[in-house]
Amino acid sequence: MQPCISAVTTLPCSFADDVTHFVDAGCRAMEVWLTKLETHLEKHTVAQTQKLLADHDLQLVAGAYQGGLLLAQGEQRKAHFDHLRRRLDLCQQFRIPTVLLVADFAEPVDATAWERATVSLTQAAEWASAYDVRLALEFRARTTLCASLPTALALVHQCGAANVGVNFDVFHYYTGPSKFEDLDLLTADRLFHVQLCDVAGVPRELAADADRVLPGDGDFQLSPILEHFRRIGYNGWASLELMNPTLWQANPQQVVEIGITALRKLLGQSAM
Repeated sequence: MQPCISAVTTLPCSFADDVTHFVDAGCRAMEVWLTKLETHLEKHTVAQTQKLLADHDLQLVAGAYQGGLLLAQGEQRKAHFDHLRRRLDLCQQFRIPTVLLVADFAEPVDATAWERATVSLTQAAEWASAYDVRLALEFRARTTLCASLPTALALVHQCGAANVGVNFDVFHYYTGPSKFEDLDLLTADRLFHVQLCDVAGVPRELAADADRVLPGDGDFQLSPILEHFRRIGYNGWASLELMNPTLWQANPQQVVEIGITALRKLLGQSAM
């Protein structure tokens, strides 16, 4: 597995600052926060931004996040798909291979909603394929549906598109209803992206994104999960994603330095 850092880990920084901090900290792969990139492009051209990345030898390996697609209807649905099209165009221009798609089931759902989500995911996959982009669906622990790995995989398989897979966020795996045996449902061709973190001393029912800490500093048993990913042949990106306000107040370059070191240590241990 290849280590990278999510730009949400340094959320207060601009895209340009992230590029500098990441490279100075020895990290040359970024899971880009797409809103930061969009904001940057309000004042800089695509060509200037491409040159910035080339000069720093930094690769954008995934884009986070796209929401609102699965259940929206009418004009709201059109707005979300128009946003997706613009982001797919960005991905093509910056060679971002994967967009992370969230399962945003906030309200109670029924079979009709499931069918609507399948249709929307299938359409999104068709659009993404035209741009040579993959969609990685993330299950989320607190959603009314698609809160677990099996349900996310069921939606992916029902869609049936080769460019749709799963984003495995270990936080939502541990704090939601997923089980260790669910990992057996994963295959390397459907595991598109991995996000890693840890949580220390917080009941899982109360854990929030703000409680995320560095891998190895908490209670999650990460090595068995990573070992399983290696057994099934996953050799893609493993991203450090920390939405911790305390870290947002720290020196961003130091945060990235500590983060990439912890991530490399974890991946090295799993390899052993």
